[in-house]
Amino acid sequence: MKWYRSLYWRIALGVVTFLAAMLAVQAVLFVWTVSRSGRSLPGQSPVRLGMTVALDLANLLERDPRADLRHYIKEQYAQYAHPFFVMMADGTVIASGSETFPEPLMAMARARLQFGERIRGERPPGPRPDRFGPGAGERAERFERGGDRFERDPAGFRFVRPSPILVNGRLAGVVVVPPQAPFGFLLGRYAPMLALVAGAVLVVGAVLTSAMIFGPARRRLRALEAAARKLGAGDLSARAPDRGGDEIAAVASAFNAMADDLGARAEALAASDRVRRQLLADVSHELTTPVTAMRGYLETLTMPEVKLDEATRARYLTIIGDETSRLERLIGDLLDLARLEGGGGTLRLEDVPVAHLFDRVVARHERRCADAGVMMTTAIAADADVVHGDRDRLEQALQNLAVNAIRYAPRASVMSLASRATTGGIALSVEDHGPGIAAEHLPHIFDRFYKGDPARPFEWPQNVSSTDGETGRSSGSGLGLSIVKAIVERHGGTLSVESRPGRTVFEMILPVA
Repeated sequence: MKWYRSLYWRIALGVVTFLAAMLAVQAVLFVWTVSRSGRSLPGQSPVRLGMTVALDLANLLERDPRADLRHYIKEQYAQYAHPFFVMMADGTVIASGSETFPEPLMAMARARLQFGERIRGERPPGPRPDRFGPGAGERAERFERGGDRFERDPAGFRFVRPSPILVNGRLAGVVVVPPQAPFGFLLGRYAPMLALVAGAVLVVGAVLTSAMIFGPARRRLRALEAAARKLGAGDLSARAPDRGGDEIAAVASAFNAMADDLGARAEALAASDRVRRQLLADVSHELTTPVTAMRGYLETLTMPEVKLDEATRARYLTIIGDETSRLERLIGDLLDLARLEGGGGTLRLEDVPVAHLFDRVVARHERRCADAGVMMTTAIAADADVVHGDRDRLEQALQNLAVNAIRYAPRASVMSLASRATTGGIALSVEDHGPGIAAEHLPHIFDRFYKGDPARPFEWPQNVSSTDGETGRSSGSGLGLSIVKAIVERHGGTLSVESRPGRTVFEMILPVA
């Protein structure tokens, strides 16, 4: 990136430009204020300055009548911050600087010289237009009448009365000091000093600004940039310092929140990938088992050298049919679960009587309960006799839970179906008094193909259901509880389980329409 494109340089240039403009405005206001107030001579008034200069020049001319007044004034009074001029008796004007003075001041100087000639009797009374200009006589009359040290001409111009330069009792000239220094004169006089001060202020201000403002901001933005680069390179633990509570801290906090979200997403993706790989392995295993059995028996039946009696042949064909049914059920469960979890299929929502659902479960498993020596009971609360949902899907969920309960319920025990009203809706529960589910299996029993012991692929954790109602630990597809969970979640409800030795309760809570 080009240096002039940097945000720091742009801000710094703006700050320095602003400071320079402010200093320039302050300098101009300072000079203007001094010029208007007339306080360019600290501790000394314009009248006193005029008298001092007049006395100094008179002493010089007494010592050396041919002294170079112009050189002397430039050398001795050039450093004064207040201008003045000297008008000699012969009309020569010597200014303390290169500035010019307004005509009223020049006219008053001429009038003062004319007044001095009258006093000495060097000429008859009356104005001398050819030498001192029109109106000089009237000004001389005002000097004869006396007055304040400050005078005003007819136009209203305010000035200080000229100070006479007396050499050996003779008026050699006058010194005129304006009561206010001209703005241009003061600006030129103070410009070098003001420029030096302004430059120093700009340098110090730029250094302090860089150290106190841009320095910390630059370091924090650098840290944010480094964290972003690390995160982009794959380091999900990269975080930016978010202390301070200012805008940079807000950006850093937003970056950290984004990094946390990305980390959570990455972990979720990794977990999903692990589940996917495990699912593929489980599906492959579950599909391979019946296919392998079917192939083995089919190869045996088709071998001409193997002589089989009719009973053996019929038994082999029965096994092949059973494995085919098992394979069909497994594929059907997988498709069913995929549709439910993927949002496929449409639920036909309606008000379903709970008694109808329970009667269907009891009727289907009545004979099995009799064979297992298990009694099935139902209990429906008065305020929980109707649920809103898909009749067939809710029955499927209850059938799966009932199969688990019957499979693990001990003989002469009771398995109960119950409904009750809760704050979250209507709760439908299936309870049995079997050995219970081990605590280490509880967090995983709703996972697809979860097995209690991976080294024993046919031993399913307790209460894992079969979707077709067959008994036996190895007969289930391992997807029953996953399907129940998907059905309940599609209805907007929740599925939970509580288990201990002697009591296991599956409860699904369905929201009220």
